[in-house]
Amino acid sequence: MDARSMWLYRWYYSDTCQWILSFIIFSILSLAFIETPSSFTSTSDVRYRMAPWNPPCGLTEGIEVCCLLVFVADLSVKSYLVGWVQFRKNLWLLGYLLVLIVSLTDWTVSLSLVCQEPLRIRRLLRPFFLLQNSSMMKKTLKCIRWSLPEMASVVLLLALHLCVFTMLGMLLFTGEKQDDGQDRERLTYFRNLPEALTSLLVLLTTANNPDVMVPAYSKNRAYAVFFIVFTLIGSLFLMNLLTAIIYNQFRGYLMKSLQASLFRKRLGTRAAYEVLSSTAEGDGQPQGVGVKPQDLLQVLQKVQMDSTYKQAIMEKVRSYGDSLLSADEFQKIFNELDKRMTKEQHPPRPQYQSPFLQSAQFLFGHLYFDYLGNLIVLANLVSICAFLVIDADVVPRNRDDFVLGILNCVFVLYYLVEMLLKVFALGLSGYLSYPSNVFDGLVTVILLVLELSTLAVYRFPHPGWKPEMQGLLSLWDMLRLANMLIVFRFLRIVPSMKLMAVVASTILDLIKNMRAFGGILVVVYYVFAIIGINLFRGVIVVPPGNGSLAPDNGSLACGSYEQLEYWANNFDDFAAALVTLWNVMVVNNWQVFLDAYRRYSGPWSKIYFVLWWLVSSVIWVNLFLALILENFLHKWDRRGHLQSVSGDLETTYEMSTVELLFRDILEEPAEEELVEKLKRHPHVQLCR
Repeated sequence: MDARSMWLYRWYYSDTCQWILSFIIFSILSLAFIETPSSFTSTSDVRYRMAPWNPPCGLTEGIEVCCLLVFVADLSVKSYLVGWVQFRKNLWLLGYLLVLIVSLTDWTVSLSLVCQEPLRIRRLLRPFFLLQNSSMMKKTLKCIRWSLPEMASVVLLLALHLCVFTMLGMLLFTGEKQDDGQDRERLTYFRNLPEALTSLLVLLTTANNPDVMVPAYSKNRAYAVFFIVFTLIGSLFLMNLLTAIIYNQFRGYLMKSLQASLFRKRLGTRAAYEVLSSTAEGDGQPQGVGVKPQDLLQVLQKVQMDSTYKQAIMEKVRSYGDSLLSADEFQKIFNELDKRMTKEQHPPRPQYQSPFLQSAQFLFGHLYFDYLGNLIVLANLVSICAFLVIDADVVPRNRDDFVLGILNCVFVLYYLVEMLLKVFALGLSGYLSYPSNVFDGLVTVILLVLELSTLAVYRFPHPGWKPEMQGLLSLWDMLRLANMLIVFRFLRIVPSMKLMAVVASTILDLIKNMRAFGGILVVVYYVFAIIGINLFRGVIVVPPGNGSLAPDNGSLACGSYEQLEYWANNFDDFAAALVTLWNVMVVNNWQVFLDAYRRYSGPWSKIYFVLWWLVSSVIWVNLFLALILENFLHKWDRRGHLQSVSGDLETTYEMSTVELLFRDILEEPAEEELVEKLKRHPHVQLCR
């Protein structure tokens, strides 16, 4: 690789360039909220929603074509760096090219039809830009694809289970009288094969339990056996078996992918060793082969790397002196990149000459002073809860907030004094070096500003203190803001409780490791939302006489879409579609959506919602559960637990990548395997 290609490579993978590319991807995905039909309305309820603002033709198209041109440049750079031979073999790059061609063609058609085309194919292809930009998302997608055969076996077993019990149910519930419990069961849930299959499919998720068995159970309690056995086999056995299979298969395939990633890392390190190694001579005879520390330090000076890691690696290199680094020592140096031990550096405390000030500094800098602050926050929270209970049945305009106002003033004053005393004990730089203090200080400053604003507008609390509107906010609104911030400040106790801190850190690690899984979920949501808009936009129409602000639901079927007033759950715009898909994914009352869209659009709509349930609730939620299990098992491992809880108080363990989640299980590649791979590498020539 020449110097120009190396410069282009470093520039392309620089933080600035990658941030720009990420922003472009975010921008083109966000266009779905602005494009027709836009989501710029205060509500998605079809009864109250006003006509939305739709952008003029050419506005979003202009933004979109700029993003597409950036992606064309991105593809050009990638193809230049990997070479034409590798480009033809890379399916992701070929797919990238195909998606860009289709998107630009569809964009041209859209402009030629003055943005009146019924279908925009390019909207369905936009999530591909997010997928191809993340190597971890590609691995996750590949693991999901590899796990599909095993998932399919259990899904087929579930389908067989559904079919058998559907036929049994239709044969069982065949009443002869209209008032008979069997007949009511048949007319309500087992009218025909599709209705019976839908009813039992919903029962599989327990969303309609016990409603589905009440008509027959009311007639004869023996009918409960049918539904209990179905639920035991389907929900408690087969669904949990599916979870176990997904967890086992996905974990295995993900480990294989991460093992290959570890091999590539070690291979790259060994290739760097071979390039930098030289032969040391003494008395005219070769004394050994290795890398000179001076050469490695010179290279490290030009490497773009996190300053913390670079400093740790350079210190490790200097510790070897002038002796040549062997391959094993060279690899151990770069093992620093796998470490996630970070120590909080705190500046020294101020030095006071007065014995009184020294005693005060010791007192207010002690850990017990933090415990006292936690007790005060707890007392503040208890007082807020007490007043919420007392005033629950009193409307805000009739409340006397005198006592609560006084308590808020006292507590905010204590928080201010506590912050100032900590600054006195630790110094300003020392105070700001603790993240918990920064959090407390920020909340305290906001509370102080809010409290001063309240006193300036409504004066000091007095009996009969009423929340009349005198400024931008009423007194009650300002008190609510203050109390919400105080509740938020209560989170300061989390680091003080070790076991709770471990759980909290595990949740934070889970959020960090969720980027790939969250990206897959964004892609799935985006695609299904666009499909839902194209299929169901405008099908939900308010019946005549049901558009008032207080509709009469007495004549509507109990538990129906109309009676429950689910009018805001629709596919009339992108934001509403996302919320509707979320509500279906939770599967609580999702039979209401199945029934409503069957009536408004047709029975084929059930296919869409069942597919969404399979993809979101069955596959993705189980993958998410697998990640949670791995994260917690790793965190609660004896070594990780001791390192997190019983270690140095100023040391924190951070697991910031999915690779580290399996780091203790992955196998280090053998020396012979690395050397053999390098010998067959087309761009590396070994001299020894």
